Amino acid sequence: MRRYPRIRWMMIVFCFFAIAINYIDRVNLAIAAPHIKKDLGLDDATMGLILGAFFWTYALMQIPAGRLLDRLGARTGLAVAVGWWSLFTVFTAFGKGFTSIFISRLLLGIGEAGGNPGSAKVISNWFPKKQRGTASGIFDAGPRAGTAIALPLVAWLISVWDWETSFVVTGAIGLVWVVLWLVFYREPEDMKGIDEQERQNLLQDRGQSQLVGTEKIKLCTLFGYRNIWGMMIGFFCMNFATYFFVTWFPTYLTMSQGFSLKELGTLGAIPALMGIPGSLIGGYTSDWLYRKGLSLTAARKTCLIAGMLLSSVIALAAFTSNITIILTLFSLTYAGLAFTAANIWTLPADVAPSPNYVATIGGIQSFAGNLAGIVTASFTGIMVGLSNGSFVIPLCVAGGICLLGALNFMFVLGKIEPLNTPKNESGSDETTSPQQASLS
Repeated sequence: MRRYPRIRWMMIVFCFFAIAINYIDRVNLAIAAPHIKKDLGLDDATMGLILGAFFWTYALMQIPAGRLLDRLGARTGLAVAVGWWSLFTVFTAFGKGFTSIFISRLLLGIGEAGGNPGSAKVISNWFPKKQRGTASGIFDAGPRAGTAIALPLVAWLISVWDWETSFVVTGAIGLVWVVLWLVFYREPEDMKGIDEQERQNLLQDRGQSQLVGTEKIKLCTLFGYRNIWGMMIGFFCMNFATYFFVTWFPTYLTMSQGFSLKELGTLGAIPALMGIPGSLIGGYTSDWLYRKGLSLTAARKTCLIAGMLLSSVIALAAFTSNITIILTLFSLTYAGLAFTAANIWTLPADVAPSPNYVATIGGIQSFAGNLAGIVTASFTGIMVGLSNGSFVIPLCVAGGICLLGALNFMFVLGKIEPLNTPKNESGSDETTSPQQASLS
């Protein structure tokens, strides 16, 4: 049995905490919003603009952030990203009105765009193909953990001190992470004190030798590949349902199911908590199938399709008023989405034509996925308004799009292997395989 440096698990745990902090800093505003409105005299419409500011820059900066991370490397790139968003989390505390807080949230989104693509790059650097699913499951549990931690932490800070303190403390947590990251993180090639044979095993099995002549691929070329579009469409479908939980789920529970604030903070947290084992099991299952002899394509696609099929049960919640059944369905949905997400984040490393494009491809698929956040929030609001508060249409559409995502992973996503680039792009003599054929 080939052995790899054990310290690789420490690297992905660092990513888990980075993404957890990412989500704490993302949702702290929603928790502090009533206090900010009261202190600064803001109305609901103005507060809504502030709450939505983050998503615009977060989506738009996914591809540039991924490209920058590929150029800077995981160590410097993630330090810049986490440091950037942590500073602007702290700066939010000094906002004295709409303009200053709005700008802080726009700038926060720019930094947070680097979190997931950077973590995907760490996986590419430190994990062989047969362990990337497990590693992705660990870091992708970060959003669920961060969301679960944020509510009690930020509420406690506000109750003991004030809303300004909550932003200073949560931002400071990220700055501490940056210091520790810079102290401990190194690439496998540069890490001292690890067994040389284990290092060589990792370098061989992570696919480091793939297509060395593809360092200068044009960004637009990547959009000519079927698998890139399969990843983008799949991420959009997954996030369409995911962002229902982020944007409208609390309103659904209070408006349609009559939840109190106490019930919202306890029972309402159950689906998100179910996402943590969903991520871990999803990543591990994919790697287990691969180690048992399935091809990488079969292992990844089996889990991607299964997760999306399971998440489609969200539609059934529209046809029952039994709260136990509703929470069970939403828990299964969240677990299915997390199961899928753990495998989606293996794909950038699996299909990148060279290590220099892992974060870039991660940013491309994440850009498409985050467009779903804007669509879901707007579509749900319009449908709820037109139907006098009913969530039947949004829930059914979310379930249908989950099924569409399963079909996409089944038929659009092709063989999972490094993209072969045209000779005139890379200077390589590789030819394009049928599974990776350009769309042009």
